[in-house]
Amino acid sequence: MSTIKPPADPESNPRVKAVFDDIRATRKTDFINNLWRSLAFDPALLEKTWTEVKQVMATPSEFDPLTKELIYIAVSVANSCSYCVHSHTAAARAQGMTDAQHAELLAIISLAAKTNHLVTGLQVPVDVAFDAGASDHD
Repeated sequence: MSTIKPPADPESNPRVKAVFDDIRATRKTDFINNLWRSLAFDPALLEKTWTEVKQVMATPSEFDPLTKELIYIAVSVANSCSYCVHSHTAAARAQGMTDAQHAELLAIISLAAKTNHLVTGLQVPVDVAFDAGASDHD
């Protein structure tokens, strides 16, 4: 259940229409998902969020598109965001993620969560070798 009522006709606002048109062009689809429709209640927030998503996720960078989606899935699992887990799993599949890769990703996420909790519970000190700010004489 949403915490806001999305606008009935979001594209009647020219700012929203411009963002939706850019989403369609960038993603090469007519589909505008519920995140963007919900953000349309605040055109400035919609514009800012889309600009950030487009810059990070849709602009060529050091990471290939599938790797970006896998990272997004992992963070979404860690943050318990069901919506983002679903949308980025679909995006990863569209980028070629196989069932075997998905299973391995979930195994890595699970292992990282376990060891993160163990280290946090034990309050294990960081090894000097892992501390980029440590001097050679520490």
